[in-house]
Amino acid sequence: MDVAESSQLAHTQPKLRTIEAEAARKRIIDLAKSARPRAAKPAAPATKPAAMRRRAAKATPPAAAEPVIASAADEPLDEATFALRSLQQAHANNRRFEASDDELLHFYEQMVLIRRFEEKAGQLYGLGLIGGFCHLYIGQEAVAVGLQSALSEGHDSVITGYRDHGHMLAYGIDPKVIMAELTGRGAGISRGKGGSMHMFSTDHKFYGGHGIVGAQVPLGAGLAFAHKYRNDGGVCMAYFGDGAANQGQVYETFNMAALWKLPIVFVVENNGYAMGTAVRRGSAETHFYRRGTAFRIPGIDVNGMDVLEVRQAAEVALEFVRGGNGPVLLELKTYRYRGHSMSDPAKYRSREEVQEMREKHDPIEAAKTELLQRGVAEDRIKDIDKKIRQVVAEAADFAESSPEPALAELYTDVVVEQY
Repeated sequence: MDVAESSQLAHTQPKLRTIEAEAARKRIIDLAKSARPRAAKPAAPATKPAAMRRRAAKATPPAAAEPVIASAADEPLDEATFALRSLQQAHANNRRFEASDDELLHFYEQMVLIRRFEEKAGQLYGLGLIGGFCHLYIGQEAVAVGLQSALSEGHDSVITGYRDHGHMLAYGIDPKVIMAELTGRGAGISRGKGGSMHMFSTDHKFYGGHGIVGAQVPLGAGLAFAHKYRNDGGVCMAYFGDGAANQGQVYETFNMAALWKLPIVFVVENNGYAMGTAVRRGSAETHFYRRGTAFRIPGIDVNGMDVLEVRQAAEVALEFVRGGNGPVLLELKTYRYRGHSMSDPAKYRSREEVQEMREKHDPIEAAKTELLQRGVAEDRIKDIDKKIRQVVAEAADFAESSPEPALAELYTDVVVEQY
C-alpha cells in the first residue's frame, strides 16, 4: 500500500464509523418506537388560515429524539435471574428445620444462655463493673443460634458488629472469658482490651466485634477470600444491622463478593431500628433481602424470631455458597427488647409495642411451647433453666474475681514487628 492509499484509508475510516454508528442509533430508535404502544390520533383540527399555519410552523421547535427505554419485562428469564428468586422459593417450600427433640432442646439451651447472660451483663453495667458502651442481644437470640448451629465451629469464620456477645456464645465460646472481657479483666478472651464491642478470638475463627458501623462487612469478604484462596471449604458469615445496610462500603463488598464468587453469607439483622431511627424512616428499600439484586446476589426473607426457620434458611444458604455459587444475602426480621445500648432509654417506641413482641413472638417461649407440645417433659426444660442460671452466675463470679490486665499488656499486640 503506497502513501496515497494509506492517507485515503485513514481519511475514510472515521466517516465509515460515523455512518455505522448513526445507522445503529436509528435502528435502536426504530425498535423502541415499534415496541411502544401508540396513542390514538386526535381528531384533525379545523383548517387554519395560511398565515396562521406559517406562523405556527416557524414557532414550533424541532422534535427531540425520543429516549430509548429498555424494559426488564422484555428480557428472557435467564439462569442468573432465576437464581435470584430460586433460593427464596426453596425457603418458602420448606420454611422450618426438622429438628429432633434433642436438637430443639439444644437450641433452647443456647438461647436461654444468651438471654440470661445478657441480663446479667445489664446488671453488672448498672453496678459500674462494665464500662463504655454495652449493646445487649436480648430478643434476637434465635438469629445467632439458628444460623451458627449450621456452621462448623473452628472452621467457618464469623464476624459481626458491636452487638456481639450472643454470637460468641452461640459459637461455643466459654461464658467466663466473655464476661471477663466485658468487665475488662486480664482473663478476658481479648485480655481485657476489647471490652463489649471488640471481642476477638482467632482460635475460634471469631473475628469481632467491630465498633465502626458496617466496617465488618468488607473484612468479612476478606475472610471469605482467605477461605477461597486456601481452598479449605470454609464459609464466612458476616452480620450487620439494618442501619449498616445503608453504608456504601457494604455495596462495594457486595460487588466484589459477587464478582469473585466468594463463600460468604451476608446477614442483615433487621431489628426494626437503626439506633433510634425506625427502618421505614431511614431506608428507601425496607426489604433488605432484595438489596443484593443489583449484584446478582440471591436473598432470603426469614422470620428471625423462629429458631427453626432461621436454621432452615441457613441450610439453604450454606448449600448454595459451599457449592461455589458465590454469596447469599439473608434478612432476619428480629426485635431487640432493650434500647440500642445500655444508655438508650428507647423512648422512640411504645411499651405496648415491646410488650406485644414479648408476648406473641418471643423465640425462647416459642421453642419452649413447641417442646411441650412434642411431649418433652417439663422437668427437662426446668433443668436447663437451672443449669444456665448456675453457668451465668459462675461466669459473673469469675469475672469479678479476676485481676485487671497488667500494665505491660498495654504494649502487646499493638504493632506487628515482622511482616
